[in-house]
Amino acid sequence: MNPWWWIPTLYFAEGIPYFLVNNISVIMFTRMGMPNGEMALYTGLLYLPWVIKPLWSPFVDIIRTKRWWVMAMQVIMSVAFALLAFTLPHPSPEVIAAGDTGISLFMITLVLFWITAFASATHDIAADGFYMIALNPGDQSLFVGIRSTFYRLSSIFGQGVLVVIAGLLERKTGDIPQAWMTTVLVSAAILALVTVWNTFMLPRPAADHMREGVNTVKGIFRDFGRTFVTFFRKKHVWIALAFMLLYRLPEAFLVKMMNPFLLDPLAEGGLGLSTETVGLVYGTVGVAALTVGGILGGIAASRWGLKKSLWPMAMSLTLPCLSFVLLAMYQPQNILLISSCVALDQFGYGFGFTAYMLYLIYFSTGEFKTAHYSLCTAFMALSMMLPGMVAGYIQEAAGYVHFFGFVMICCLVTVLVTLLLKVDPEYGKK
Repeated sequence: MNPWWWIPTLYFAEGIPYFLVNNISVIMFTRMGMPNGEMALYTGLLYLPWVIKPLWSPFVDIIRTKRWWVMAMQVIMSVAFALLAFTLPHPSPEVIAAGDTGISLFMITLVLFWITAFASATHDIAADGFYMIALNPGDQSLFVGIRSTFYRLSSIFGQGVLVVIAGLLERKTGDIPQAWMTTVLVSAAILALVTVWNTFMLPRPAADHMREGVNTVKGIFRDFGRTFVTFFRKKHVWIALAFMLLYRLPEAFLVKMMNPFLLDPLAEGGLGLSTETVGLVYGTVGVAALTVGGILGGIAASRWGLKKSLWPMAMSLTLPCLSFVLLAMYQPQNILLISSCVALDQFGYGFGFTAYMLYLIYFSTGEFKTAHYSLCTAFMALSMMLPGMVAGYIQEAAGYVHFFGFVMICCLVTVLVTLLLKVDPEYGKK
């Protein structure tokens, strides 16, 4: 089967659930009137499956085939989104306007988001493994950019197009819950169509087979233990962990509250943008800037190497956060100015994130490099999850101006862990 028939849809299907669970949920709960503290806590917890997925990733190898896992997870996610749409609560306009919608109304919604999150994390494991066994090394290199492109397109679709659709429906119907129910249902239908397509188009490579036997399971547990032991015996491991957990601390706080800040009324310290405008500003302009920043960051890192890239990229990640302090202080209504600030922050994050990802690869080299990289990505997810869970409570207590001031103080933590890092001066140079 020609890879063009299945790689685009496989990675589009990988991205949609991730962005719906971790990004769209923030906007949806905010528009439903959930207080920022509870919203950030519960949507932050949805990161957990990506934090702990190394715990079950070895068993995707021995239970069924990777193709089976890919298709099973896509079916589960499609059904979960459909159920989510039909069970979405409908708080009254008065409750939504008061911003006091209780979390108890959304318990079924959160359970379905959790199911989707675990299915999505498992799909990530299976899809990446399937990619490696379904393609020869030459095709893997050829299509790595294609898979990244369609993953980014799913980001624009999930954070941009779907939010714009929800905003337009909000404006047309005047019914916020109904608008989001329809939007989630559209997502479920699109994911279901992609699932049907992949059912017929995903190849069945000979290398994709089950590994059976108790000895294999025992071997996985043994290797799993060795993976952890060797990881924590690596040189400078505690400095590395501090870097993994704290380098993105300012952005971890900022990104969780960015959409609520854009959406909240002027009287509450926000910018009072409509839902569809946020979809355009953050989900389209912001994602495009993030992508360009990442591409330029990769080019720069290949020329400078990791060590020389660290400080320019750390500054790129931290300094643009200042633009949100200014936005919160002056609350401008000029969309071009707001879009420019969001684009600047996302470009800086994309550029600065390159050094972070390159360091994860650098630290993972050696025995068990694949498993160690998986552990590094777990700490990467944890670095976003923990600050995100408390970001809403900090914002509610301090207000947006002081909250973004606090984010700027966190930039000092990024500087500190970058200063402590030990890196081979030649690593990463082309």
